[in-house]
Amino acid sequence: MIRVAVVILNWNGRGMLERFLPSVVEYSVSDESLSVSVVVADNGSSDDSVAFMREYYPQVQLVLLDKNYGFAEGYNRALAQVEADYYVLLNSDVECTPHWIAPVVAMMERDPQVAIAQPKLMMYDQKDTFEYAGGAGGFIDSYGYPFCRGRIFSTLEQDHGQYDDECNIFWATGAAMFVKASIFHQLGGLDGDFFAHMEEIDFCWRTLNSGYTVRYCPQSVLYHVGGGTLPKSSPFKTRLNFRNNLSMLYKNLPDERMKKVLRRRMLLDGIAALKFLLQGHVGEFNAVREAHREYRSLLPQLKEKRAALKQETVAGVYQRLLLSDYYFRGSKTFSNLKAGFSK
Repeated sequence: MIRVAVVILNWNGRGMLERFLPSVVEYSVSDESLSVSVVVADNGSSDDSVAFMREYYPQVQLVLLDKNYGFAEGYNRALAQVEADYYVLLNSDVECTPHWIAPVVAMMERDPQVAIAQPKLMMYDQKDTFEYAGGAGGFIDSYGYPFCRGRIFSTLEQDHGQYDDECNIFWATGAAMFVKASIFHQLGGLDGDFFAHMEEIDFCWRTLNSGYTVRYCPQSVLYHVGGGTLPKSSPFKTRLNFRNNLSMLYKNLPDERMKKVLRRRMLLDGIAALKFLLQGHVGEFNAVREAHREYRSLLPQLKEKRAALKQETVAGVYQRLLLSDYYFRGSKTFSNLKAGFSK
């Protein structure tokens, strides 16, 4: 019997739990081959999330953390208390569908090299449209800009079956990530210093560098609201994204590419900051500056982390600058990216 734990990390999300937990509980069911449990890990909430869970969902395992450790370290601490063969890291703002677990686990069981996987992630409010945070599986370009099959920057595609093929991907969304528990712990889990944002891409990259694969399963479909904790325009979110992207590149790029890529990426970040300023988004401008300052202060720790990791040339990196292709070549969808991926 394969044990699967669906683990929702909650922080002041009583409303999301009330709205979406019913579908998680209803459709996360055991069968003759799977023993499925649902776990809510509370990240030091100050609302009534814990009281709500105890009153209405006593059958759901509750893991209590003493404060808000963020997404990355919160999951690390929670999963240390959960016994399973597979973890499913599931956001609290996800609507589940029938039979969403079994196809992914079956796919991963067929190939021992598959360490991480994700379902098809669609928008909750526009169920025919791929969702920003994961779509049909994630990739990055040569300068670390993430994108998905079904989503490039802010362009979201409608689902016409164009990405219904099971395939290897570069990263799986943290909104609905299946991961083999033994490999999660073997690789040290998520990087807690990231707090939130980019931590799943960093983890997937480390997984690829360790010789495993990340895969997409179209037979499993979920609907995601997105932005439930931090709004899209949050300067805090901007700071985390820019800082963590630089940290991720520093940790994982091969030696022959690392310095050149980081120099160019920091220049591109400067252009992005200037654009924020010209648009009147002073908070976002300052967030990029602060992200670079924090990145530089973290370099001693990052050097230690890099020394303990493998850096390989892995498949699935788009070798061109996606910004240029998107804004100047009109490559608005994944299908337009005909070539240029490393193999």
